[in-house]
Amino acid sequence: MKVKRIVANIDTPNIAAAKRFYQDVLGLEVLMDHGWIATYGSQEEMAVQISFASQGGSGTPVPDLSIEVDDVDAALGRMEEAGFPAQYGPVDEPWGVRRFYVRDPFGKVVNIVAHVPSAR
Repeated sequence: MKVKRIVANIDTPNIAAAKRFYQDVLGLEVLMDHGWIATYGSQEEMAVQISFASQGGSGTPVPDLSIEVDDVDAALGRMEEAGFPAQYGPVDEPWGVRRFYVRDPFGKVVNIVAHVPSAR
């Protein structure tokens, strides 16, 4: 048996609220929409991962989701423009990532993260 995909499911009575945050700001595609469930993602090949944590690192709470991007500062600018302020960061962490936390429309803490080159 091989795991092919892991999907995070967020319970909400307002499916449409996901569009602004996940599609309009983060640029994810609508992969499926049945009215009662909408799935956003990318057609790019992605690693299958699931993390378990006792804290979020640097003494922060464990985020509900982590989304890796290619440019944390550009993502932060788009979030702030859309009215989603950072809850933590942006910060360069000692384990080689630059990240910030933001709350999505459902109150979930989302860790927006990028691995930074060692020369940074």
